[in-house]
Amino acid sequence: MLKEPENMDELIYFTRRAVGNGKIVCWVSKEKCPKCHKELMGKPKDEKGKTKIRAKEYVCPACGYTVEKKEYEETLTASVKYTCSSCKYQGEIQIPFKRKSTQGVQTLRFPCEKCGANIDITKKMKEPKKK
Repeated sequence: MLKEPENMDELIYFTRRAVGNGKIVCWVSKEKCPKCHKELMGKPKDEKGKTKIRAKEYVCPACGYTVEKKEYEETLTASVKYTCSSCKYQGEIQIPFKRKSTQGVQTLRFPCEKCGANIDITKKMKEPKKK
């Protein structure tokens, strides 16, 4: 059983959407600082204490350790609860949080545990290119 998040402050990514006839809930939890292991890594904050939305790095609030966004996100794990649109199987899976380009759209792709059909989680509001 996957542990669902308590609140959004412990997450880097969350989505709940319908894909075809199926449904997907996907979240990626923040990890503790690899240097001091005290706090969860997060995006840096400005002078007023607001999080910088388009920051290119993640920072530990305790020790100030900084990691590039892409490098940090590739070490994370995405947790997914899904209903397959092909066979209606309800399952849970954990996959690496590495997006790959599929038909010109950045996508998290994983197979259904029962029928093996590929299930894609695309970036928000993106449609695959038609051939």
